[in-house]
Amino acid sequence: MVAGYLAIAMLGGCTHAGFGSAEGHFATFSVPEPKGPVVHVCHAYGCQQKTRYRFTEADLAELAAIMAKWRTKAATAEDERRGVAYAVGWIETRIGAVIGTSSDRPGMDFAASGDPTQQDCVDEATNTTSYLSVLADAGLLKHHTVGTPFAKENYLRGIAGWTHWTAVLTETATGKRYAVDSWIYANGENPAIVEVENWYIADLASLPAATR
Repeated sequence: MVAGYLAIAMLGGCTHAGFGSAEGHFATFSVPEPKGPVVHVCHAYGCQQKTRYRFTEADLAELAAIMAKWRTKAATAEDERRGVAYAVGWIETRIGAVIGTSSDRPGMDFAASGDPTQQDCVDEATNTTSYLSVLADAGLLKHHTVGTPFAKENYLRGIAGWTHWTAVLTETATGKRYAVDSWIYANGENPAIVEVENWYIADLASLPAATR
């Protein structure tokens, strides 16, 4: 099913909104949807492996503390996105130490398919969507909702234009969508958070810096 969809995408343009909804995305890759503090973490490329992880009370308290650093009376949606970047980085470090993905390398390595220590953009987009859902469920997102993962590609670029997935945050007040992309950095680094119109893989030198 996934292969068929990607074949259509190759013919139909360079931007597509994934599988219609976050639920559709999870179903397509056979990943249980996040439920409260419980997520299923994708790894080994293309969600070939899924490992259940339950955020503890201590985990959630740490995430609340991270987000609180950016939440003042004058806090903006941009401030919240910065807090989200730190929170996602912390989650990746925490979970990576538990399930064995702490050595996940940045970007794409075709030889790593099937390696349970590594994650591709499908894994990262799916996982980050789950992590954002945990933040939302815990009441830690005030200015955003969790969007549907989506992808871009440009096969005229060859491998550099291969289909690339990202998680998405939607700013409540403006409706602007922001890519939340962990794939381009090593495990535990803050993801890049950039408006979807300005997001795309070209080469590592021109990718946006991690939100720090």
